Amino acid sequence: MMNDKLIPVLLGADLNCYNVARAFHEAYGAVSYAFGKYPLGATAHSRIVRFTAVPDLANPDVLMRVLEDFARTHEGTRVLLGCTDEYAAMITAHRHSLSEWYVVACPEADLVEKITQKDRFYEYCDRFGIPHPKTVVLTQSARALPDKLPFDYPIIVKPASSALYWLHPFEGMKKVYTAADPAEAERIISAIYASGYPGKLILQEMIPGDDSHMYVLTAYSDAAGKVRMMCLGHVLLEEHTPKGLGNHAAIITEKNRPLMERYKDFLEAIGYVGFSNFDIKYDARTDTYCAFEINTRQGRSNYYVTASGNNIAKLIVRDRITRDLPEGCVYNENRVYWRYIPDRIVDTYVPEQFAKQARALKKQGKAASSLRYAYDLRCNPKRRCFVSVHEWHHHKKFKTYYKVETQ
Repeated sequence: MMNDKLIPVLLGADLNCYNVARAFHEAYGAVSYAFGKYPLGATAHSRIVRFTAVPDLANPDVLMRVLEDFARTHEGTRVLLGCTDEYAAMITAHRHSLSEWYVVACPEADLVEKITQKDRFYEYCDRFGIPHPKTVVLTQSARALPDKLPFDYPIIVKPASSALYWLHPFEGMKKVYTAADPAEAERIISAIYASGYPGKLILQEMIPGDDSHMYVLTAYSDAAGKVRMMCLGHVLLEEHTPKGLGNHAAIITEKNRPLMERYKDFLEAIGYVGFSNFDIKYDARTDTYCAFEINTRQGRSNYYVTASGNNIAKLIVRDRITRDLPEGCVYNENRVYWRYIPDRIVDTYVPEQFAKQARALKKQGKAASSLRYAYDLRCNPKRRCFVSVHEWHHHKKFKTYYKVETQ
């Protein structure tokens, strides 16, 4: 048992932040404190999140001052988690200083620098026998599009470093781009580098298949670098807005022990610590699961893990605070349906064989919606209004942006 009051401190304001806060509240009745550059609807009018906007929070000096001031004025066991790539990277970079005030579970900064650069990550994949799409890497100084690529158009164009990329916004900015031909690829490359983005660009083969070919794997590694939990989600549907492309909207958890064990071996071999999250796509042409990237934090859709019976708050608390996390690794086998969009959208856009599974799990009471947390909605009209309007807007978003083939 904990002797001190548990105080979750979260950096961010989006769905990731709310999902983590909900896990802490469900497990321990704890209300989370969150800091971000600006407020977002996902954590607005909430009883379980106390949000403070700090416009300059991306400045490391400001971040450290905010976190130190908070620690000095809030007695208890403070647990710190980042909910975006940017904040997770900042916590990692200052993990040793932050550990004086907070419980922090994250990998070493030099390891993060290596594996979050997509080109370096693919080198690791080759070393550990993890399939990934065919890839060509461009740099700012060597940005010319090759006359001949080892794969056909259309191709995927994306930044090697997501954290760096989002620091250089520009009109028409997207999370991932699809180029139908060399001319379009050239335009995308020029636009990205014109923004000031200094990193590498990834040109990649497009693996065929709609959203239902996507998978997400979440893992938690303890302080000794041993993987203690893995939960695989079969993605049914993703967001399709320009900046949200690839964000998971609906998931059914699934068993695949050999796949999980391959990634477990990788994480333990590199000495990874904390939450990790992998984006994976099934390639029906070769019957393989291809890795796209690793996120060195819990994913935005992490409530699918908590809904499966593997509460992410309990993992870090039992590992780092109460020290009673059971030995061995839990490979999730519980089948649940998670979504944060209306079921009607799932029924409309998801292949019927999977939509049918989602309906069956909902009928069995094995379904969860991130924002529809009864505790937070009860007698809270502002919160209920936000959730209703938020879900209603998704109907228009899918009508506007949804395309079947994407990566």
